[in-house]
Amino acid sequence: MASLIQVKKHAPSGTIILNRPAKRNALSGEMIREILQAFGDFHLERSVRAVIVTGAGSAFCAGADLLELQESSRRNDAHRKWHEDAVQFKELMECMLRFPKPIIAAVNGPAAGDGAGLILASDLVVACAGATFGLPEARRGLVAGIVSPLLAFRVGGGSAARLLLTAESVDAEEAHRLHVYHEMVRAEQVWARAHELAALCARSAPESLQLTKRLLNETIGEHLETTLAAGAAASATSRTTEAAIEGTSAFLEKRPPQWP
Repeated sequence: MASLIQVKKHAPSGTIILNRPAKRNALSGEMIREILQAFGDFHLERSVRAVIVTGAGSAFCAGADLLELQESSRRNDAHRKWHEDAVQFKELMECMLRFPKPIIAAVNGPAAGDGAGLILASDLVVACAGATFGLPEARRGLVAGIVSPLLAFRVGGGSAARLLLTAESVDAEEAHRLHVYHEMVRAEQVWARAHELAALCARSAPESLQLTKRLLNETIGEHLETTLAAGAAASATSRTTEAAIEGTSAFLEKRPPQWP
């Protein structure tokens, strides 16, 4: 069985590669645990001065694994499992925001849902022309509770409302205009440019970068921790609804949902 992520080191960068290309790198619970472990290892690796997150294959990350979500609904302890899943993803977002080194998202293809969250929790973003961006949760009967505060933090309330309420994906140029994507390069250059940015960051003092991230994410974004917790509760609650059952089933069965 292939590893759910790959971890590589090319000092001064380290790279976490989401490695479920057949599933468009959808995030399972085990995959999130492996990503958290990789960040922990890179935290301790002195030669790694910045971490790149990218995807294997043609997609960056399709979001949460909806098949895993559907299967969990059949468990006797489904509500507890949904709460644990929401808390675990919130912990990943908080880990990235608190991580003392710059995180660079190398967006090699479409990003949606929780995959969009990985981008929004990163500090710098390089994308290619095929890197669409969207929050489709409402069309699945779900709520992007944990990603929503990060989206509003990065792009402002008005743009966040448009993306969340329409549930429309936008192309890479629009994501760039909204400042979700900071740089656009050709697909074959995405990782290389991210590595160049890691090298630029490595010219600065590690302590200065750590304090700068803390200033941005804990002072300017002082309410993020509170809103992420509220978002996790909203996300878990949305999974208990009839709309979530119908929305995820419709998506997996490739049919339009019939809302109750």
